[in-house]
Amino acid sequence: MSDSKGSSESAASGSETGRTPWSTVHLRRFLRTETGSAAVLVAATLIALIWANVDFHSYERVWSTELYAGIADERISLDLHHWVNSGLMALFFFVVGLEARREFDMGDLRERRRVALPVVAGLGSMLVPVAIYLAFNAGRGSAQGWGTAMSTDTAFALGMLALVGPRFPRRLRTFMLTVTVVDDVVALAVIALVYSEHIALVPLLTACGLLALVLTLRYANVTSGFVYALLGSVMWVAMLESGVDPIVTGLVLGLLTYAYPASRGDLERASGLFRLFREQPTGELARTARVGLVAAISPNDRLQNLFHPWTSYVIVPLFALANTGVQITGELLARSFASPVTLGILTGVVLGKPAGVLGFSWLMTRLSGGRLRPSVGWAAVAGGGTLAGIGFTVALLIAELAFEGEELNEAKVGVLSAALAACLLTLAVSRATALLPHRLKGRALLGTSAPLTDLTTGVDDERDHIRGPSDATVTLVEYGDHECPYCAGAEPVIRALLGGRDDVRHVWRHLPLTDVHPNAQLRAEAAEAAGAQGAFWEMHDWLLANQEETSVAMLIRQAKVLGLDTDRFREDLRSRAGADRIAEDIESADESGVSGTPTFFVNGRRHHGPYDSASLHAAVRAARLRADIGG
Repeated sequence: MSDSKGSSESAASGSETGRTPWSTVHLRRFLRTETGSAAVLVAATLIALIWANVDFHSYERVWSTELYAGIADERISLDLHHWVNSGLMALFFFVVGLEARREFDMGDLRERRRVALPVVAGLGSMLVPVAIYLAFNAGRGSAQGWGTAMSTDTAFALGMLALVGPRFPRRLRTFMLTVTVVDDVVALAVIALVYSEHIALVPLLTACGLLALVLTLRYANVTSGFVYALLGSVMWVAMLESGVDPIVTGLVLGLLTYAYPASRGDLERASGLFRLFREQPTGELARTARVGLVAAISPNDRLQNLFHPWTSYVIVPLFALANTGVQITGELLARSFASPVTLGILTGVVLGKPAGVLGFSWLMTRLSGGRLRPSVGWAAVAGGGTLAGIGFTVALLIAELAFEGEELNEAKVGVLSAALAACLLTLAVSRATALLPHRLKGRALLGTSAPLTDLTTGVDDERDHIRGPSDATVTLVEYGDHECPYCAGAEPVIRALLGGRDDVRHVWRHLPLTDVHPNAQLRAEAAEAAGAQGAFWEMHDWLLANQEETSVAMLIRQAKVLGLDTDRFREDLRSRAGADRIAEDIESADESGVSGTPTFFVNGRRHHGPYDSASLHAAVRAARLRADIGG
């Protein structure tokens, strides 16, 4: 994590000590999670149901309000319901595409062979429910609504995963994200090819031409957000005019948006521009500094940060509000649960989705001779399958296109009932897994697939600075800066991890951020000079605890306190004896994509997220469990 990012996280944790009310801190944390967005989505669904059952006419009147965009005769006119479904939801699928692309570029899916199994599982999770739905509706006109049974709601599924997250491994999110993206791509293709009428060829070809232009600009390294936003908007209009639902535009553009870690060079350049602005706060330098800061992170990160809160807390809840208002009566329920439409959706989604995910994953594993296997254990795959049964967003979109009248209401009852049943089934799977014996539970959740290693330079017992037993189960590698306040803040957490345990060891590697900490290099060389006399960790602890000022005289005084040979220590500082070793650490940091401090690797796997006590302890527990089961 970058130093600036660490600032915000430290501020968040520090606020609990008195600067911000406890309730405000926890509300912010809650709203940052998908658990919060899932709760908002549930609330919007309940409001829609209550509103529709209290005053259905006002509900219909609001969502049928005509709104237009454009000038004079050149304008698009849609009712509010369609602006939400086809307009705002394009942004939601854009964010889904962004997150999927991030996993392809930086996550588990960067090893391309790992993509194959969840892709096949995603196809299975659609084919089996469709087969079940068609079995219920064979020979009926309602068979045309088969697409309603095949869809998974990405927002709801990932939100539910956040609710039961502690019971499932983090990598299940990556697995599920791939499954749901496959689901979304196929479902949107089905909408375009099956449920779109009167397709106009010229606008469709125009949209394809604009997509080709976007690809050309991307490969030409054009980075203007305005240009892509303009092309995306025109592409959306072209798709709308073609008769194909334009929400596919968002997903495609999201999948085309690069993700990459911030490089140390870009961060140093950005901090240099900010220093220039600090010295001469002019409008021109402010603009230059702003451009430099923005350019330091990937477009994918910037756009996720911009749009994710809006899609989670505004757009998807608005979609639920606009689409789930059904007048629920005893007559509707009796008719629905005897209707092949409702039963086909309910059975297909709740039973067919997990059967498809589990069955196709198992089949792929067997056919590949075990070379391709899920990145998580089979209990987690089962949990992912039940999560895939939460069909909501795209299911309702297809229902609106495939049905009308009573059948539409029956389909909505089926979608809502299936979502509730899938949630309950997911909870049942997680609770049942929690009851397994410890070792068996670990294998069931984590599996035996070896995780990817993010640390390119492995730990060298002869070279690296290590504290803790050499045969420890868990190795925590930290890239740090002795002048970084966030490294100092993480130090008590590391000591707590090491204290009283014989299965954790800590490795320190230098990454002095000299562009923001002018004395970082000197402090690192002082630690190495002390290390040459067997006192690295003693000097390390003192440097982190005393960051106010740095001078050679002060460092020599501390060397004397530690009982070191001060003449040798002074000479090592003068000759910069530790500079080469520090440069090697910096090079290894660059190779592993490390750009800020502190950055942690747990058993070679990069730790994403905060470095507070709860997060690091959870990462260590997961690594320990995986080591115990031999995964």
